[in-house]
Amino acid sequence: ASACSLSSSANAVEHCHFQGYVEDLPGSSVALSICSGLRGVLQMGNATYGLEPLESSTSFQHLAYRLEDMRTEPLECGTPHVDGNELSKGVSMQTKRAILHQTHFVELLLVVDNERFVHMNRNQTAVRDGMVQLANYIDSMYAPLNIRVVLVGLEIWSQRNLINTDGGAGEVLARFVQWREQVLGSRRRHDSAQLVLRRSFGGTAGMAFVSAVCSRSHGGGINYTGSSVLVLASIVAHELGHNLGMNHDDGRACYCDATRCIMNSGTTGSRNFSSCSSDDFEKLILSGGGSCLLNVPQPDEAYNTPYCGNKLLDVGEECDCGSDKECESDPCCEAQTCRLRQGAQCADGVCCKNCQFLPAGAVCRPTHDECDLPEYCNGSSPVCQSDVFKQNGHPCRAGHAYCYNGQCQHYDAQCQAIFGSKAKVAPEVCFRAVNFKGDRFGNCGYQGLGYRKCEIRNAMCGKLQCENVQTVTVFGIEPSIIQTPIAGTKCWGVDFMLGSDVPDPGMVNEGTRCGENMVCLNYQCVSADVLKYDCDIESKCNGHGVCNSNKNCHCDSGWAPPTCEVRGYGGSVDSGPTWNENDTTLRDGLLIFFFAVLPSLVLVLYVFFRRNQLRQRFYLKKRSQVDPQISCVETHSVYFSGTGNYTFRNRDALCEPFPCLPLGPPLFFFFFLVFMSGVFCVS
Repeated sequence: ASACSLSSSANAVEHCHFQGYVEDLPGSSVALSICSGLRGVLQMGNATYGLEPLESSTSFQHLAYRLEDMRTEPLECGTPHVDGNELSKGVSMQTKRAILHQTHFVELLLVVDNERFVHMNRNQTAVRDGMVQLANYIDSMYAPLNIRVVLVGLEIWSQRNLINTDGGAGEVLARFVQWREQVLGSRRRHDSAQLVLRRSFGGTAGMAFVSAVCSRSHGGGINYTGSSVLVLASIVAHELGHNLGMNHDDGRACYCDATRCIMNSGTTGSRNFSSCSSDDFEKLILSGGGSCLLNVPQPDEAYNTPYCGNKLLDVGEECDCGSDKECESDPCCEAQTCRLRQGAQCADGVCCKNCQFLPAGAVCRPTHDECDLPEYCNGSSPVCQSDVFKQNGHPCRAGHAYCYNGQCQHYDAQCQAIFGSKAKVAPEVCFRAVNFKGDRFGNCGYQGLGYRKCEIRNAMCGKLQCENVQTVTVFGIEPSIIQTPIAGTKCWGVDFMLGSDVPDPGMVNEGTRCGENMVCLNYQCVSADVLKYDCDIESKCNGHGVCNSNKNCHCDSGWAPPTCEVRGYGGSVDSGPTWNENDTTLRDGLLIFFFAVLPSLVLVLYVFFRRNQLRQRFYLKKRSQVDPQISCVETHSVYFSGTGNYTFRNRDALCEPFPCLPLGPPLFFFFFLVFMSGVFCVS
C-alpha cells in the first residue's frame, strides 16, 4: 500500500470556503467555511473572533469567541528582547500596501504527518477539508500585504511518516527540506512546503528557514499544534512568514493594528502583520529573493474552490480581477464574466504589460549571481519560464567554489554579508578551535535539546569564522558577536539568536566548498559527488554553454540550443527564446538604410566628385539659351580631371563639342547596390 496520499486536483474541493468583509466596517475581513457547519474567523478593528459549531449541540448552535482569549499551550520561539527605534504611529498597513502594489503569489503545499492523520480517525476527507480551510484562513491573513497564498497540493502520510520525526525541531526541519528537495519537488511545483505535525518539540511551535521561499533546498517549514485549525493557521502563517523573509517583531519598533502580531514569537492567534513584517517582505523582493512569487498559479494547479471574483485564475476563466469595485481600475479584465476585454491579450503576469504580451526575448527574470541563469518571455504567455540556474556542483569563483541552488557559495561572500565588504574567511584553525566547543558560538547544529560539537573533519561546516571585520554588522539584525584570539589571529563569529524556530544565518551555508572535492551539507564536510554534477561541457554543449539545473545546455550568445552546436541566439530549452522572431526592427532598419540612406549617400558623393563637370555643363546650357549662336566660351584652355584637355577658340570659330558625362558606371553601381540590398533584406 502507498505510504502517502497526494492530492492536487481542484475538482475534489467543494465550493464551501469564502472570504469577504463586514459590511459598513472598513478594514474588516472574514474567512468562512460552510462545509460542515459554519466555521471561520472574523476580524473587526483590533478584535479577532473565532466561530465554529458547538459539537455537543443538537440544535445547530455555534460558539463565537475572541482568539486572544483562547488558552493554548505556551509555545515560544525564544527570541530575546532587543530595543529598537520608535516608529511613527501614523504608519499604517494601508501605507505599506501602497508600497507593495504588485500582487505576489505563494504556491503552498501542505504535508500532514501520520500521527495527525490517525488523530483525525484516518478520515482523509476530514483532513483534506481541514487543510483547505487552513489555506483559506492563511490566504486571508496575507491579503493586506497583497500576497495571495494558493494551495497547490496536499499530501497525507496515511500509512507512515516518510521522514524520521524524532529529535529536535532543527533536525526534523533538516530532514523535511531534504526530502522535499529530493522527492516532493519533482512531483508538484510549489514555492513553500509546510509539514503539519501532531507531535510537539517542547516549547517550539514550529521552525522554518528565513528568506527561503524560492529555494529548492530550504523552502519549507514544520508546524505543531493541537486540534484547532484557527491556531494552526496562525502558526503556519508565522513560519511561512519566515520563508518570506520576515523576522520576529519582538524588540523591534513595529506598528501593528492589534495587541500582538503574527510575527511575534510564540502562538498569538493574531491575524495581523506588523509594519516590520511588510518592511522585511519588501526587502526580500528588492533583493531578488522572491522571483518565484510573480508566477500566477495556473487553473489546473490551484487546489481551491473556483468562482469568478476570487482573484485567482480558475478553469474556464481568462482573468479574475476580484470584486466589481476592485475591477473598476482594471483595464484588461471584465469583472462579471472573468473574460479579457476586447483587444486585451492578458491581465496579469510578469510578461504582461498594458494588457499585451511582452515580446519574446524580453527578460522576465534576470540573473542575480554568477551561478544563476536568465529567463525570457515567450511572447504568447503572461507567465515567465520556470526558474533554472547552473547545475549544482558547477565550478564558480575561478574554480574555488561550487554553484549550489543558483548561488556561488564561498566563505568570503558569507563573511561580507555579515561584517561588510572588507571581511574575509578566517584561517582553518579558527573553525577547528571554535566549533569543537559545541556552544551557541561554535557548533555543528542541534543535537536533541543542545548543540552538537563539530568533529575535526566537519569543523569548516559549522559556525562561520571571519577576520578583518567591522565591529558593526551589516546584516540588518544585530547579533551577539564573539571574538576568539587563536594563534595570533582574531576569529570573529556571531549568534543571531533568532529563536528556536529559525536556523542561524551565522552558520556556514550548505554547498560551500570545504576542501578539495568536498562540500558542506547538513553541517558535514562530505564528498562533492553527492551534488551529482555530471555535465561534460565539451561533449554535451560543444564547449559553448553550461548545464542548467534541469541538466539541459544553456548556450552562450551566438549558439543555439539544445546542444550549442550550430549558430543561434543563446539560451536553453528551459529559458524561453532569447530573441523575438516576429521583431522586424532590424529588417526595417536595413531596408531603410539600403533603399533610402545609401542611395542618397551615393547621389551626394556623385555630385560632390563631379561638381566641376556639372557646373560647366550648367553654365554652357545657360549661355546657349541667352545667345543661340554662342555655343562656346572665350578662347582658353580648361583642364578637367579624367576628361582630358579641351581648348576653346574664339566665338567665331567652331567649338569642339562638350563631352557627355559618364553616367553609365555610377548608375550601374547604384542599381547593383539596390538589388543586392533587396536580396540581403529578404533573406
